[in-house]
Amino acid sequence: MVSLSLPSLPTPSKIKAKIGPHLHLQVPTNPGSYGTPRWSNPDLDPVPPEKRTWGASDYWAYWTSDMLAPPLASTVSVVMSLGFTARATLPIVFFGFMICSVVITLTGKIGARYSIPYPVVVRGIFGMYGSIPAILIRGFVALMWTAILCVQAGDFLRNCITAIWPSFAGFKNTLPESMGIDSAGLLCFFLYWIMQTILSLMPIEKLRILFLVKAIIVPPTFLALFLWGAIVTHGGGPLVKGPTKITSTYMNTAYSALTGLNVIIGLFSSMAVNMPDFGRFSKNNLAGYNQFFALPVIGTLGSLTPIFVTSAYQAQHGEFQWYMPAIIAEFDSRAAKFFCGLSFILATIGNQIAAGTFPFSNDISGLAPKYINIFRATLLAGIFCVASQPWLIIKNAAGLLAFLSGYSCMMDPLAGVIVTDYWIIKKQRFDIREMYKGDGIYYYSHGVNWRAWLSFLVGFAPTIPGFAKSISNTLNVGGAWKIYTFAWLFGFTVASLTHYVINTYISPHQPTLINAAVLPPQIGEVVASDEEAPVEKIASVYNEKEI
Repeated sequence: MVSLSLPSLPTPSKIKAKIGPHLHLQVPTNPGSYGTPRWSNPDLDPVPPEKRTWGASDYWAYWTSDMLAPPLASTVSVVMSLGFTARATLPIVFFGFMICSVVITLTGKIGARYSIPYPVVVRGIFGMYGSIPAILIRGFVALMWTAILCVQAGDFLRNCITAIWPSFAGFKNTLPESMGIDSAGLLCFFLYWIMQTILSLMPIEKLRILFLVKAIIVPPTFLALFLWGAIVTHGGGPLVKGPTKITSTYMNTAYSALTGLNVIIGLFSSMAVNMPDFGRFSKNNLAGYNQFFALPVIGTLGSLTPIFVTSAYQAQHGEFQWYMPAIIAEFDSRAAKFFCGLSFILATIGNQIAAGTFPFSNDISGLAPKYINIFRATLLAGIFCVASQPWLIIKNAAGLLAFLSGYSCMMDPLAGVIVTDYWIIKKQRFDIREMYKGDGIYYYSHGVNWRAWLSFLVGFAPTIPGFAKSISNTLNVGGAWKIYTFAWLFGFTVASLTHYVINTYISPHQPTLINAAVLPPQIGEVVASDEEAPVEKIASVYNEKEI
């Protein structure tokens, strides 16, 4: 007879060992840390070889997690609000994501090769102290998206609960209208907030399972909704077939197309610098160039769903609705309402962790590694999600979306400097040891690489007037707004060229132009050496493989 035994409960000693390190003010250090606590902690150090567990399927699941999520519907709606049909929108979406994928592949290779996160990457480019503004720029937008998505996911949870218990639709509201949310919405917000905070506290190398599950469940939901929309509209409605026209008082079709392209790139521009945070977990050098097609393929196909679903909603209710929880709430089938809501909750969690919580946590741990690690930073993000009252933030949805999409004005020159510095100026050669030294070669001048920040400002400053006009259309900025219509391409290109000229012809920083890349311990025993980026062996080094 086979005896079955239940798993034993954790003992007090095991619980103490698990939570004990988090009860001290300072973050515990590992014996093999790369530097002092001012610059190093276990979350910022290169990922040990045994924790590099992500393969090709994990990264495709990651892209699915980031792309097939509610923000995609918001992005597509902005492009179509400019007056484009689906036939005109899809090429804009495709080329926008294609441009993103080029930059993401280039930045992802940095994390994969050196197994370091974004906060450490920018130390080698902007300086040990100059990296702080670069960290704050990315951290802010990641934190805002984390808070906003909590509200939207709470509405998806409301769909699920209402599908199971229809009486929940009549849940008594005891909150004043000024709160911007009713009692049922607030309850669902907190229920989702607890769930996503717990999942966000898991080590990222283990969360690849979550991304894989999402990649299995969410695409069929997107496909089912697309087919439903196509059937209801008999192959499309006005959003698909037209007619529509450009309604802006200050843009023609060409500038509207550039604006649409800028919105697509801009709303996902944080991914252009996020990738080292995930690339560092690659087991065989992520970012093989076949990943180049992941964004445009998944993003373009995924954008068909919100287009057809919104068109179907218009056919049934006489108005356009892009907010997915509101669309699902009108479903007659309780089963469809529940499973669609559940699928979008999973989609939101994956997107929230990939583009919000985890990047923010990496950033904050990079600011004060002696006291903050990813676990503690994630708790801070969770506290902000409640304290910021995001249900009030999204009341001004149009202005907020304009601000967040326009925030790419800062992200694009940042990405341009990073790509040019690593691939062209330094020729892919970092000394990993120096990135954890306060007085090493990456200290530059007083801890700041003025070359990088001057290049950033040259790419960013001309887009400021257009950025301001996108938030308040009443501002008169003359013809300066035209640059903003292609702000991402402008900022990235100008910052890149400026950085190249300064470092090549005006003031190269010779100490950082090393002859051989110094890598952290790698998988395997073979020393990799190539003409473009020779490697100095300080530990086991592996042959680079594409996935």
